[in-house]
Amino acid sequence: MPYLAARVPSDWQVTHVDEEAEDIDWADQPDVVGITFHTPSAYHAYGLAARFRSRGACVVMGGPHVTLLPGEAGQHADVIFVGEAEGLWEEFLHGFVTGTYRRVYLQAGPASLNGAPMARKTLFHRNDFTSGVLFATRGCPNHCDFCSVVMMYQHGLRKRPIAEVAAEYGSFHGKRIIFWDDNIAADKEYAKQLFHAIAPYRKWWSSQATMYAAQDDEVLDAAARSGCKQLFLGLESVSQSSMKEVRKGFNRVEDYARIVKRVHAHGIAVQAGIVFGFDHDTPAIFKDTLDFLEETGVQNATFNILTPYPGTPLFQRLDAQGRILTRDWGKYNGRSDVVFQPNQMSVDELLAGFRYANRRFYSLPSVAKRMWRSPVQIWWTLPLNLAYAVSWASAQWGAPRRLADAQT
Repeated sequence: MPYLAARVPSDWQVTHVDEEAEDIDWADQPDVVGITFHTPSAYHAYGLAARFRSRGACVVMGGPHVTLLPGEAGQHADVIFVGEAEGLWEEFLHGFVTGTYRRVYLQAGPASLNGAPMARKTLFHRNDFTSGVLFATRGCPNHCDFCSVVMMYQHGLRKRPIAEVAAEYGSFHGKRIIFWDDNIAADKEYAKQLFHAIAPYRKWWSSQATMYAAQDDEVLDAAARSGCKQLFLGLESVSQSSMKEVRKGFNRVEDYARIVKRVHAHGIAVQAGIVFGFDHDTPAIFKDTLDFLEETGVQNATFNILTPYPGTPLFQRLDAQGRILTRDWGKYNGRSDVVFQPNQMSVDELLAGFRYANRRFYSLPSVAKRMWRSPVQIWWTLPLNLAYAVSWASAQWGAPRRLADAQT
């Protein structure tokens, strides 16, 4: 949203509300309200839209869920954006002033990322261990069937000019930066050039990458020299059959330990992305996964229950098999609900295994074991482990969950 705000004409007044960090000021009387959201927040977003529309505001919706289900979202908004908004957003704002705006804005081709204005920094409101957030690339060249990224960004991998990214990176006053890319090293040559360009700023950064990039010593060396302290790697599963099942067979499970060790050797911590519930997963997958993470000294992990987002190939396959249990989008959260019938375990077993993984991984014995095996960036990763542990415990006791995921 701060990037879109930077594209608003100077004679507009812009406010930005991030509900992870603040509440909506209902005393405000905006002319236009833009809402972006993921699937599990859909009903909440529709409720906000109804309230704003009743007050006379023009409600505009965009983002992942709108792109996945434009027909549904269109029933709750005055205007929807399907796909990326660059260029079309400016067109809408002009049309609003002249009374000529359309109901649907669809990005027919790849939006240009050249000359993108820097995000409006004053509109960032979170305090989640970062001094700045930006992006260098958009999209991913892979087509994993459970991922909504390829549905949101259907025009393949795009890259901003390196000089523009480096200038924005250097413009943040703080030292800890997050690249909010889906796969920052999908183009290895671009990644190496980018890392060389940002190295002189002597900041620390983290981002997401695939196991494919993590196998390349030149990429890892350039990343480390430029200030990379942690990479989120989408391991997904320690079952090779599961990886083949969802078109992510390029993840070679037999190479995981060697790749994690290689990343650590460059002084970069690993945050593993793990998903439970693939068709080849049995109840044994939970212990097998935790044993692997502890033995390899993975510093952090984000666990998710497999969630077939509407519009993805995974949803279509499970729906055709009659295995979708609910279309209550609020339950498509990947954390507290299972929305499909697993293949080799019950819904309760999948939920229990997910809870076991979080409980064990962020227990003090596990934290100590992993930090001892790989004390890489311990000043960075230990506080995150403790913060996740507190967040998990709070969630189990029903307390408000306010910790933003600063690494993914």
